[in-house]
Amino acid sequence: MPSRLYPEDQERVDAYLNQPANRVERRPFNVWLLLGVIFGSVVGMGLLARLLASFVVI
Repeated sequence: MPSRLYPEDQERVDAYLNQPANRVERRPFNVWLLLGVIFGSVVGMGLLARLLASFVVI
């Protein structure tokens, strides 16, 4: 795919991306891990709310 940038702009982008802070390899995004964390958080907060509600006396 050809670049839509001017050559001097592409050089600046390449120089920025090749800096040490921008060359960090990351794991691929895992949607199931995200859904698991969200589900676990919702269930955990629900259980915490039920626990706290058991201490309330009307």
